Amino acid sequence: MTEDMTRRRYVVALASTGIGLGLAGCSGGSSTDSPTDTPTSTDSGGSGESWEQTSTVEMNDQLAFAPKRIEVEAGTTVTWENVGSIGHSVTAYEDNIPDGAEYFASGGFDSQDAAVEAYPDEGNITEGGTYEHTFETTGEYEYYCIPHEMNGMVGYVRVI
Repeated sequence: MTEDMTRRRYVVALASTGIGLGLAGCSGGSSTDSPTDTPTSTDSGGSGESWEQTSTVEMNDQLAFAPKRIEVEAGTTVTWENVGSIGHSVTAYEDNIPDGAEYFASGGFDSQDAAVEAYPDEGNITEGGTYEHTFETTGEYEYYCIPHEMNGMVGYVRVI
């Protein structure tokens, strides 16, 4: 590694070497790391994926949120925990959250652009780390991991 390689370039280089691993880990199905909560039936437009009633989401070395789709009641605090050795982020798609809902991103940012600009210096959840957000507004939220979005690391929260 040369002296002029920045931390950001290093992270991008690491992420690009994991593309094959990430694609293999994102081929669908359920993760063996999924919580034991019973899934609810889905009504997500016929996608065939179920919503799990849990308030804990794991981020793993297979570059996935497990479970991918969760359902919680308004006022619930959701905890994301990095159970792997690779750093991740939790970053809401600003245009894919309900009107009037509070924006959320690991690092405490107020916008998606700010979260992306600051990563990995801020907002990176390392091995064993957690991030929490309390969902007050009902509706569906979509979020992703900044360095692993291209590998399909996207998750969903439905608040009822």
